Amino acid sequence: MMNIPFSPPDLGEHEIDAVKKVLESGWITTGPKTKELEKRIGEYCHTGQAVCLSSQTSCAEMTLRILEVGPGDEVIVPAYTYTATCSIVYHVGAKPVMIDCKPGTYEMDYDKMEAAINEHTKVIIPVDIAGVVCDYDRIYEAVRNQREKFCPKEGSLQEIIGRIVIMADAAHSFGARWHGMMCGEIADFSNFSFHAVKNMTTAEGGAAVHKLRGRIDEEKIYKQYMLWSLHGQTKDAFAKNKGASWEYDVVSTQYKCNMPDVLAAIGLAQLDRYEDILTRRHELIKRYDEAFKDLDIQVLQHTGENHRSSGHLYFVRFLGKDSEFRNEFYNRMADNGVMCNVHFKPLPMLSAYKNKGFDIKDYPYAYNMHKNQLTLPMNSTLSDDEAQYVIDTFKKVYDSMIK
Repeated sequence: MMNIPFSPPDLGEHEIDAVKKVLESGWITTGPKTKELEKRIGEYCHTGQAVCLSSQTSCAEMTLRILEVGPGDEVIVPAYTYTATCSIVYHVGAKPVMIDCKPGTYEMDYDKMEAAINEHTKVIIPVDIAGVVCDYDRIYEAVRNQREKFCPKEGSLQEIIGRIVIMADAAHSFGARWHGMMCGEIADFSNFSFHAVKNMTTAEGGAAVHKLRGRIDEEKIYKQYMLWSLHGQTKDAFAKNKGASWEYDVVSTQYKCNMPDVLAAIGLAQLDRYEDILTRRHELIKRYDEAFKDLDIQVLQHTGENHRSSGHLYFVRFLGKDSEFRNEFYNRMADNGVMCNVHFKPLPMLSAYKNKGFDIKDYPYAYNMHKNQLTLPMNSTLSDDEAQYVIDTFKKVYDSMIK
């Protein structure tokens, strides 16, 4: 029996050497490697300079704060997502407005999303689940249709943009492509995750990018991210170490969520071979798709005429089955050495959101997508033999449970 972990990081000598050099340099916190990673991510995404912070969550929260979203404002989020999409809305004091799934899909019901827009709506946060880019054409259409309802805070970045801001939760979708554009240049702002289980990792970390070049003061926005992520301090340790003066100021009481160089070095090494990582993931997706095509399951479409996902997660749904069936299937896969996962529990099923008044009964389509969903191991460390073992085990368990 093979033992197949769900999502080990794809790390090798290239990453080890990169970290070793940083450790030997004597400078391990935020410094030249983090700045280099920001530059290269911006180039990869076809945007201006990225901002690298401690997580996708910190990037997204800092973006909301820079947009001056706060009490009295509303932010539209999907019910089918991880808590990080929504918790940041509470962090800034705004109200999350949850939208159910469109029947049969993991995406928001965009008609319900548009109907939820009112004069308090400041931001919409679509989620590129499993690395599959959302229908941004429809999202932008909804924002245009409801533009007259938009009431920006006077003198804010909201006012400069002039409409509801679309801020992608792109935690899964670094490297995805859509209508000839890279993820990062589609939504107004996009926030990526480089957590240990993501396609590209820095162990922990994330990056924020935007597509508003020429419309906003990019240097000012970058400096705001730096201030918000380092206690509101005007000069970081690297700048103080290089400068002729130690003097600094703290201009506001802010947060601490910077990315250190020792982690940025991992990201730079990963980025060097990221296209090969994506290629391998799509080879495995194609293999799975072909193997499962005759089974009564629904799988996510990771490629199409105008899109290619990042291939982050491989979802299956057991059509006509319930959570009891799914859970038993999960257990039997584990008994055979194959570790799977479930993505996600819709937010209204979680205690934190139940306690805030949300009820899963109000989100039947999100529940319907969740109750029979299973995520198979699919990552760039998986060998052909291991992938075949996952396929054979899945079919064996499927046949035993269906019959």
